[in-house]
Amino acid sequence: MIDPSELAFFVQIVKEGTLSGAARELGVTPAAVSKRLTRLEEAVGVPLLNRTTRRLSVTDAGELYYANALRILAELEDLERLLSQDRAAPKGLLRVNAPLGFGRTYITPIVSNFVKRYPEVEVQLQLSDHPLSLVDESYDIGIRFGDVPDARVIATKIADNRRLVCAAPSYLKQHGVPRVPNDLARFNCIVLRQNDAAYGTWRFTKGRQTETVKVRGTLSSNDGEVALNWALDGHGLLLRAEWDIAKYLRSGRLQIVLEDYATPSADIHAIYPEKHKLSPKVKVFVEFLATSFQGPAGTKPASAW
Repeated sequence: MIDPSELAFFVQIVKEGTLSGAARELGVTPAAVSKRLTRLEEAVGVPLLNRTTRRLSVTDAGELYYANALRILAELEDLERLLSQDRAAPKGLLRVNAPLGFGRTYITPIVSNFVKRYPEVEVQLQLSDHPLSLVDESYDIGIRFGDVPDARVIATKIADNRRLVCAAPSYLKQHGVPRVPNDLARFNCIVLRQNDAAYGTWRFTKGRQTETVKVRGTLSSNDGEVALNWALDGHGLLLRAEWDIAKYLRSGRLQIVLEDYATPSADIHAIYPEKHKLSPKVKVFVEFLATSFQGPAGTKPASAW
């Protein structure tokens, strides 16, 4: 009979791509992983992986084993979820993906408090520069900003989050204040390159009118924290989410401009695959997130105090 733990073991190796990578995730030595893999191949009677000094490649039999391992593990997880729906306390592994800077500042303390309240839940938090596919990467929950285009997931809004144009008072004192979006053409704008399709494009709405402005500047970055620090240093105007800059607005280090104009929302959502909507650990964690983010933007989450 096939052991589900061996299925999960093989899936981990394929996802990591190397024995050493799998060993790090499993907390064992590469030699131990190699021996276990050899025993698995002997048990199934066919080679599952081709080994080289640098990389592993999956054999035809390995591809078949991997695809069915993913299916069987998902079915077992569904069964466990159905059986655990009526349990009072959630338990098991919860895999969460969140943006890098936001995750460090806000999600990390929430996770800390969550596991104190629900000690039978093991949380694996993955912070990344770019959103990961929950379905393809097998994550239970993702934290996302703005619209959620993936129809394969359910989205629950956990906090409002406006995008605001701001600058350091020193910059505005020296260069003036833009009154309408088209004024931005004569200002130095700090631009994020996180989405090349919309690079340097800021959209503004007032009433029924919407206008798009192509902004330029001497500084750009794919890192939001870097761009924020440049704005704090007085290098120009920045379009940034309210939760990222609220504490600087309160302290006076940044000042909002073009307040009469709305920009595309950056509302914070918890997203999860349809199949997880009845999972107790997912349901409780999403509720915990929503409660933690109650209060003014940029304040420390309630659960982190």
